[in-house]
Amino acid sequence: MAVYIRKHPLEIPLPSEKDWLKDDEEDFFLQDPERERDALPQPVRMVTKLVMLVFDDAMEIAERRERLREAEKLKVKPTECFATAEFQVTRTATCLAVSGKYIFVGLSLGLAAFKVSDYTEVCAWDAVKTEICAIHALDLGNEGHILFAVDEMGLVCLFCFHKECFLLIKILNEVEDISKRSTCVEVVLSPRGDYAGVLLQGNTKAWLEIYRLPKDSWLKEMEESPGAALGLTSGERRSSQASAESPVAVNEVDIKLSLPVLLLIVKPPKPITGSSFKNPLDALKKVDDGSVLGLGYNHLIKDSQWEQQEAIFCSMYREYLEVKGKSREEMPRHATFHFLLPSQILQVRPGMKVQPDVPAGISVHWDGSHNLCFYLLNHPLKEKVDSDLNPDVVWPCAAPIVCSAVSSCSRYLALACEDAAITIWDMQLGYPLSVTTILEERLIRSIHFLWSSAVASDKTPCAGTDPACPIVQLLVLCTDSALYLVKAPRSEKSSITLLANRPQDPNLAVSAVVPVLAFPSAVLVFSWDGKVSLMNTDTSQIVYCFIIPPSHSVASPWQPVFTVDSVNWCLLLRGDKQQQADALDSCSTIFLFDFNSYPLKEAFPQEPDLPLKSSQNLTWFERCNIFLRDRQQSLLGLREQLPEFWGRLQAQAAAMDEERQKKKGPKKP
Repeated sequence: MAVYIRKHPLEIPLPSEKDWLKDDEEDFFLQDPERERDALPQPVRMVTKLVMLVFDDAMEIAERRERLREAEKLKVKPTECFATAEFQVTRTATCLAVSGKYIFVGLSLGLAAFKVSDYTEVCAWDAVKTEICAIHALDLGNEGHILFAVDEMGLVCLFCFHKECFLLIKILNEVEDISKRSTCVEVVLSPRGDYAGVLLQGNTKAWLEIYRLPKDSWLKEMEESPGAALGLTSGERRSSQASAESPVAVNEVDIKLSLPVLLLIVKPPKPITGSSFKNPLDALKKVDDGSVLGLGYNHLIKDSQWEQQEAIFCSMYREYLEVKGKSREEMPRHATFHFLLPSQILQVRPGMKVQPDVPAGISVHWDGSHNLCFYLLNHPLKEKVDSDLNPDVVWPCAAPIVCSAVSSCSRYLALACEDAAITIWDMQLGYPLSVTTILEERLIRSIHFLWSSAVASDKTPCAGTDPACPIVQLLVLCTDSALYLVKAPRSEKSSITLLANRPQDPNLAVSAVVPVLAFPSAVLVFSWDGKVSLMNTDTSQIVYCFIIPPSHSVASPWQPVFTVDSVNWCLLLRGDKQQQADALDSCSTIFLFDFNSYPLKEAFPQEPDLPLKSSQNLTWFERCNIFLRDRQQSLLGLREQLPEFWGRLQAQAAAMDEERQKKKGPKKP
């Protein structure tokens, strides 16, 4: 039995400052007085605490991983889907596009076309020795296809692919002076190929060019041309020598096609400066048409007032501002734009003919801008395009617009702002379906419309009828890879659901999401670790996982090279061999996943379309919407009288100005 022997006599010492307990000995009285050994010296105790902290942190990490492992076991394991076909591509594939019966592949040196039926190469083009970075293709019918290719130098090449032959029509931004060359940032084709938009950047500015494509003339000219029937033999590949001799002509036969017509040039909005107007009457005289409001140019705020307000603000919040000299406000360099069909919001001018399936305008918002601007496309053709074009309609928002999206039927428009507010508009009826906000402090990266039975069904009512409470679904991807689902019923309150939270592992970050419109609530999710999965947004579960052979890996998973064929419903994905992943000019393999070969219809059952309700069975909310819509239809005639009203108002303002000048009298010399 251990006996504790005191080292000092039992006495009460006098209090002194040197005998005070230190911070590291505050637990002295909690120790066992009968212990056999003394406390360890200070350096050893500090080391012991550090070791215990490291041990506790390690145990917390191990327990967290164990909980995640147990949660993964409880989850439903996704079904693995292997590639149904594959084909080799000479050189490195940089981009993919599918149009009709052909697969177009952008290579590290030129273009190539493959058949969808047997994946054989039918034609190639390598006249310009540059890498193709992006391809946009559209089927025109009658064996004709439109093709926009953007190379690494930022040049936009417009092709017409006819009878397995590439025909270069024009390089849109080619100039003789290299110092004045502009680079292409983005190309957008309208759904039927009537228009195309090209976003360009110069040295100090950016602008958007809208072209009208003479697709009917192209098909007629290619059919009537005597050399169009010759074409290129199937599988024939142009040699590099022939490309060098004729860098423009792609076919041996010279076929000249009509050039696209430059319709609009849209520039970023000018910064708002101080007003030069002396009174409201002068500002009113400058307004030519009352339909363009919201840009804020015709105001009465002087430069001195703005400078005074800025000085007051800086003096009040000087400690919160980090001012490192005055920096000039940079012009926006990027814009997001969409082609829009005729609707209640985007109405054409009186006397202009429109087609219901041809775009009537575009919506544009620039980076950092609060305004969503609409421009009509049915402008009369001019020899010189107006470079200082004003928008026809302006929608001011409370915060800068981050991203936008248009549904596949062009009926719904969604806007997402920096304050995480999301608005879904019904373009046909002219009112917002939903206004929701992500409560967590997250930045929105992109938004996408999902499949909807009311949108995709052939029985979808026209603009004059009201469908039976369709639910519009919007997928929201945040910058931290969190996924949200916004559901906007027509007559109920909208809801927002968290599908996937921010992943703990950085390798599980989401690089891209693509809705699969063939199935309801189906979304393709690409991760940084190379995984390609199919998510069911109704259950927030990964139901399928697309696997490529172990000998290959997904090329550049942070920016995967893929495309989804919306006609044959298949996924084309580029994969590289493991040992050739770092090769500069290695061959690529394109893997094809046919959705019809997997039981996706069982995992994503289609709900039957609900019949239309009669007016007696509609709720008061729906009745009010129909009444307001009909009321708006009856007021369309007032738009024709609007210029006359503004003319009267301006004349009255001029008369009031003259009367005021008379009262002041002539100016003294």
